[in-house]
Amino acid sequence: MDTTQRLLQLTSPALPVGAYSYSEGLEWLVDQGTIDNESHLRTWLLQELAYGSIRMEAAVMVRGYRASTDVQILQYWNAWLSAARETEELRLQSLQMGRSLLRLSKALQDPEHTGPELIEVWEQLQTGCNFAIAFGLTANLWQIPLESATLGYLHSWATNLISAGIKLIPLGQTTGQQLLFQLQPHIEAATQSILLLEDEDLCSCGWGIALASMAHETQYSRLFRS
Repeated sequence: MDTTQRLLQLTSPALPVGAYSYSEGLEWLVDQGTIDNESHLRTWLLQELAYGSIRMEAAVMVRGYRASTDVQILQYWNAWLSAARETEELRLQSLQMGRSLLRLSKALQDPEHTGPELIEVWEQLQTGCNFAIAFGLTANLWQIPLESATLGYLHSWATNLISAGIKLIPLGQTTGQQLLFQLQPHIEAATQSILLLEDEDLCSCGWGIALASMAHETQYSRLFRS
């Protein structure tokens, strides 16, 4: 199994989980003029990497990966993350993307190599699975190294929001790629930090994204899904 190719597939913008349809409050921030250029978007993304909910999500993804097919642990962290979501919009996004990834993971799995433990996990999580849990479970199933999976999770998140910024602000494609290039060492540093987090350290300071997400739910004209 080529785990590098599996990682590329799991983190590809073409993965049919609907990530492209969400802006995580960015659309409202642009509408209000809070973020209106590349520098402001960079500051927002760096702040989220350092203190925001993406760190908490990635840390839960790590726990989902480590749990493998332990249903009780997976259910615990799935419920924990659902309870920690700041807004209904963010929670529904996570559950929709998780449901889509779980369904895709099942469709790509060879039935002849599917054990009863994995089948039980799918059955227990099919009513509601956060994207971070589905990502960690799939990365483990595809034998992608944990560090690479964490790096890919954060990189995929950054790519999606930069793509949203390109459409909304708007930014040029080259500017977007320059921004992603500049973020790479910060994504690497965040990955190493997240892998070392203890359970009691899981938290986020996400009042900014929470307010933006709540306002986006009632924004008059929207390009992105709420």
